[in-house]
This record gives sequence, C-alpha cells and structure tokens, in this order.
Amino acid sequence: MTAQFLAGGPVAESILDDVRTRAAALAGQGVTVGLGTILVGDDGPSASYVKKKHETCEQVGIVSHHRAIDASEGQAALVAALDDFNNDPGVHGYILQLPLPDGFDASEALGMIDPAKDADGLHPENLGKLVLMEDGPLPCTPAGIVEMFKFYDVDVRGKNVVVVGRGTTLGRPMALLLTTKQNGANAATTVVHTGVPNIEHYTREADIIVAAVGRPGTITKDMVKPGAVVVSGGISWEGRKLLPDVDEDVAEVASWITPRLGGVGPLTVAMLLANTVAAAERAHS
Repeated sequence: MTAQFLAGGPVAESILDDVRTRAAALAGQGVTVGLGTILVGDDGPSASYVKKKHETCEQVGIVSHHRAIDASEGQAALVAALDDFNNDPGVHGYILQLPLPDGFDASEALGMIDPAKDADGLHPENLGKLVLMEDGPLPCTPAGIVEMFKFYDVDVRGKNVVVVGRGTTLGRPMALLLTTKQNGANAATTVVHTGVPNIEHYTREADIIVAAVGRPGTITKDMVKPGAVVVSGGISWEGRKLLPDVDEDVAEVASWITPRLGGVGPLTVAMLLANTVAAAERAHS
C-alpha cells in the first residue's frame, strides 16, 4: 500500500479564494481588511512564518501591520504593542507569533489580545467558545486540518481518532474540534501524549491519527494500522530542515498521509486570514 498525499496547497487555495472574494466585497464598502503580527526576538523559523503570512496577505487584498520587538525590550514593550493593535481600527485581527523568548509571559500576553481581534483563536474567551461549541475564531491549525478532511472527503464521522499531543495551540483544540457535530468532525476522539508509555496501543487501533507533538518521528510505521489516515500537525527544525512528527515510511501502510513539505502549514496561514476577514465582517456589519 502506498498512501495518497493530503496536500495542503489545494485546500489552502480554496480557502484563500473565498478570503479574496470577501476582502474585495469589504473593499467595495470602503473597508480595507488589516492583519497585524507581533514578533518578539530573532527566532529564524518564527520570522519566516511571519514573512509568509504577510506575503499571503498581499495576494488576497489584506493589508499587513507588523511590530518587531527586540527581546531586550521586555514584557512592557510587548504589552504596548498589544494595546496599539487592540486600539487600531485598521487592524481587524492580529497574532502574537509564538514561542516567545525566555523572560516573556505568553499567557499574560495572549490574555490581553482583544478577543474580537484574536486571529489565532487562542484567547481564553475564544477557547472557551470552542468548548461550549459557540461561534468564534478557531485555532488555525486544527481548523485547517478539519478543512483538509472535508476537501479530500476523508470520512471522520464516528471514526476512532487519536490525537497525539495536548498543547494549547494544536492538540487540545484539535481534540475538541473533532468532537463537534459538523462535516469533517463528529468523531470518537482519544488524546494521548508523551507521558503515556504505550502510545502505540492507541494508535494501532486508530482510523485517523493526528500527531501534534513537535518531536520528529513520534509516529512510526509499526504504530499505524494498515489503511489509517495520518496527519502530521506538529513540526520541529534541524537547522533549516523541517522535520514532521510522522516518519515518512508511514506512507507504506497509511491510506492518506500529509507530505513532509506542503502539508498542514499552508492551511494554518489560510485559516489565519479567514479568521481575519471574518473579524472585519463582524466589525463592520
């Protein structure tokens, strides 16, 4: 068996086409959609992510606003940037690029983001809406993975899904989103993590595996039952090389798998812009 690729590019393009149309409609009403980004420090991958977001904004008619903060400036400079974006009517949604350097309080900073401008869907109020299954901006990577399942007609309803990882940006919200009653979800979901000594006991029974650890090779071929769908949501870096949570030889047993490059990444950016244009629509409705 050789797995088919769950390529993120075509899914992202379909999302961005919709964003482009909605941004143009707002422009016709005199509203220019604005996305803000805050980058603290000089982490290379984080800077690359932010650059990609701004490049994609330009493609769909969204204006970019950016604040770069030197790590030596401290939490006060970050708080000032958050206040600026909260009070800027030209910024409809914005993100704080994570992780933050040592000495910064990410929880405090995320809590200071105006929930209505929370383009990443990580403010406590918006995570609470996800728990309660109320409308609000969704965390981008989990939402993108659900859109991927829809695009490729991967039937998730009632399936045994194992999420490996429990982080607040991916693992936890992914599990919550997969239990919601909607297309691309409505699954029986189990969450395991690196503190579980026998992860393979769960993954070998899974119809769908979503790896969300950020540790290379967490999911290996022997941990996957034949025909399973395997998504690598977590990544890490070795120098300039991107390493997924899922070994590439898993493709020998899976039915569908995300590629090492061009898998979930494009979807995260697309959903970020979808959240931003939705925030602009709410602000000007």
